[in-house]
Amino acid sequence: MQMYPVEQAALAELEAGLARREASAVPDQARAVPAKAAGGVALRVNQVVKRYDGRTVLHDVALEVAPGEFLAIVGRSGCGKSTLLRLVAGLEAADGGSIAIDGEAAATGRARPADVRVMFQDARLLPWKRVLDNVALGLPRARRAAAAQVLAQVGLADRAQAWPARLSGGQRQRVALARALVHHPQLLLLDEPLGALDALTRIEMQALIESLWRRLGFTALLVTHDVAEAVALADRIVLIEDGRIAMDTRVALARPRERGTAGFAQLEAEVLQRVMRPSPPAAGPAGAQAAVPAAAAPLNVSWAA
Repeated sequence: MQMYPVEQAALAELEAGLARREASAVPDQARAVPAKAAGGVALRVNQVVKRYDGRTVLHDVALEVAPGEFLAIVGRSGCGKSTLLRLVAGLEAADGGSIAIDGEAAATGRARPADVRVMFQDARLLPWKRVLDNVALGLPRARRAAAAQVLAQVGLADRAQAWPARLSGGQRQRVALARALVHHPQLLLLDEPLGALDALTRIEMQALIESLWRRLGFTALLVTHDVAEAVALADRIVLIEDGRIAMDTRVALARPRERGTAGFAQLEAEVLQRVMRPSPPAAGPAGAQAAVPAAAAPLNVSWAA
């Protein structure tokens, strides 16, 4: 669903308010951590079910992600992959099953754990705030220096005083990434964050995300339509098909990965072939002709935090 700039800004302000509330609940000495994540957390999804208007979108999904692991979820539009990410983020509640982050039940509703951050396809920058102020949203004044430090990590130290309207699409996503990383997340959720970028900028951003993930050690969960992106970044690739996990494969390629190599191309082709395979028709009464399944309604992949 396309959102108007005013709506995007209001949602960004809401997220800033939540971040300020999270920060105020943590003692000052606990917030004074170095610009490095404490490491990733484990994620466990146990038989999760989600329904919308009587239609089941996720069917008993079970998934485990190890601390520091990079997991990519692929699948056709409407398969349920972004819904699963929203449940993990605590933006919606599951209708069945459970989700545990580092052994603790994930929050539901608008709140989410302070060590979990989400990056969306739309950067959601406040147009009336400069780049540095966008990154520092929700931070106490004592930690504004951390915002400048993270901007340098994403290669935008020289754009700290620029207005968002003056940035390219790739630069805006770098700012969004910095805004997520400044909170030292142990779990970073990525919902098609590079989908609107051109091919070359997308590859540059993939390399940046991988570099920061390897350096900071957070757990990453990426939802993407781009199989090549999944192969380039992930330790494991999971395919969701009609709300069920249809494939879970480990990527046994050395890092950094190079597109065009035989191993990369082979794995990309195998995963893409599996994604494109038609789903089997639903079983019906004996002797009855199987009905052609209706096309799944597209899900909103720009859900607001």
